[in-house]
Amino acid sequence: MNTPIYTQPTPTGYVYNRPSSLGQALAALVLGLALFLFLVLLVPVVYGMSYAGRIFQGVSVNGVDVSGLTTQEAADHLSQSISYPFTGRVVFQDGAKIWVASPNDLGMFLDAQTSALAAYNVGRAGGALQRLGDRVRTWTSGVDLAPVFIFDERAAEIYLKGIAAEVDRSIIEASLGVSGVDVVVRSGQIGRTMDVPAALDALNLQLPTMTDGIIPLVVVETAPIILDVSAQAELARNILSAPLVLQVPSATASDPGPWTFEPDALAAMLAIERVNVNGLEQYQVGISSQALRTFLEGIAPSLVQYPENARFIFNDETRQLDLLQGASIGRSLDVETTITLINQKLAEGVHTLELDMEYTNPAVTDDATAEQLGIGEAVSVYTSYFYGSSAERIQNISIASARFHGLLVAPGQTFSMASTLGDVSLDTGYTEALIIYGDRTIQGVGGGVCQVSTTLFRTVFFGGYQIDQRYAHAYRVSYYEMNANGSINPNLAGLDATVFAPVVDFKFTNDTPYWLLMETYVDASARTLTWKFYSTSDGRSVEWSTTGPQNIVDPPEPLYEENAALSKGVIKQVDWEAEGADITVSRIVWRDGAQIHIDSITTHYLPWRAVYQYGPGTDIPTPEPTEEP
Repeated sequence: MNTPIYTQPTPTGYVYNRPSSLGQALAALVLGLALFLFLVLLVPVVYGMSYAGRIFQGVSVNGVDVSGLTTQEAADHLSQSISYPFTGRVVFQDGAKIWVASPNDLGMFLDAQTSALAAYNVGRAGGALQRLGDRVRTWTSGVDLAPVFIFDERAAEIYLKGIAAEVDRSIIEASLGVSGVDVVVRSGQIGRTMDVPAALDALNLQLPTMTDGIIPLVVVETAPIILDVSAQAELARNILSAPLVLQVPSATASDPGPWTFEPDALAAMLAIERVNVNGLEQYQVGISSQALRTFLEGIAPSLVQYPENARFIFNDETRQLDLLQGASIGRSLDVETTITLINQKLAEGVHTLELDMEYTNPAVTDDATAEQLGIGEAVSVYTSYFYGSSAERIQNISIASARFHGLLVAPGQTFSMASTLGDVSLDTGYTEALIIYGDRTIQGVGGGVCQVSTTLFRTVFFGGYQIDQRYAHAYRVSYYEMNANGSINPNLAGLDATVFAPVVDFKFTNDTPYWLLMETYVDASARTLTWKFYSTSDGRSVEWSTTGPQNIVDPPEPLYEENAALSKGVIKQVDWEAEGADITVSRIVWRDGAQIHIDSITTHYLPWRAVYQYGPGTDIPTPEPTEEP
């Protein structure tokens, strides 16, 4: 649209004409500025087009040049070039004794894909001026990004606890000891306890430097004291006089235990510990608190029963709740109280005792009503399609979706799909089907579970609920873009969600004042999964839009791999190509005329190459394109 040009009148109401030479000079100046601006705008556009799908010139990660590479090429290059997690050395030292570990042993891994993606985004993120400035900076002076590492502290803690098992030593009073099951006088021993959290803190400072280093271990030593050992020796003999038997209160056939500690095992756990009795510090003989804690913490997970709300089905005819599964009382082992109880009972001569359990009632019991929970209608229903799925994939979809059938989500609760999904393994009924693992599509346990996570995500999305955490697949998967007739709808691209417990999760919050009831229905013959939310509508509505696939990137050339298990002349396709693309899906959730959620979900799908395996001695032809399974 042309912009009107207005002439400002002079104070006298007339417009004065400038000399023609001045007008010509101004015209030349305007023309020159226009030409300069055209060149300034044209050069970045041409530069950006020349690096479509590739990392801009001058970008490096930890000194490794990734200029001109695709994200996949950059990830491969970084994986080969940044070797610190495997070649680095961290030395833990306790006096003259040392333990040497690589960062990889301690749970440090290079996230090559995220590092490559960060390099790719240099010059592409932010507003136009920021992108222009970043591109100029990379071209003129270069940009060196720090690599992205994943540090799994659990692996480091396990490693350090292994060291602690060698370092820790119980305190023994000089006048009292045990030989076999006999209580005898023996030399004292200084107690030693390694500070595992302090070692973890030092490790968190060392690993980011990407250099070798020595971490002195912090070991707390406690010297023994002298006691009147006559009473303590008699107590020790009483403790070792019979086996210790621990059992679950009111145990059922499905409960673990009982656990029996013979006298020789008790003797190995016997310790002299410092306690505070009525404000006075003293030593007494008992079973080592640390030994008991280690044992009890080991069995505690098998004793946990989480409180489970009753599960219901909403009866559309009666508009009431039909009980599907009764509620369960939760329980957990109180480790510290049980440690105290064991030593108290042993001191009293009692050798068979029950573990101390804590019990938790569920929030919703079997007699809950729809009116009490605020459940009166279907507020969001979504159906996804999985035509062409194998029997194994359908089995996994059915098992996974059943975990959510009849489940309740409390008002204000943040729901974790991974936590509810639980263990995905052969032991829980899952079977092998195609999954995305790293940069390949392979056979793996639980293939098809992402059909369930994608369906839940869309039920949340179109229901207008708060989305807290969502991860996309590495590449576009046709199952998640299917219409009811089996055709592909590109407008559904960017609306998928993947879950890989416990690292990758989908979370949403029930941001309404009413309970939310989930129901899931799989029709294997129709190849459909329907997810229903029952609650009470608070008047929210959803507007959404999508850019559709943009910045399309052709898949890489196919990869051919020799497979000795195949016969000569046999070629088998094991992975399928897919175009890379960028997609942004926007959502506005309205309620009472106000916007309560504004979401912009951007997904970067990687270009995916086809992979073929062939038998030794096979001539490799140019394969015809094949459909994704």
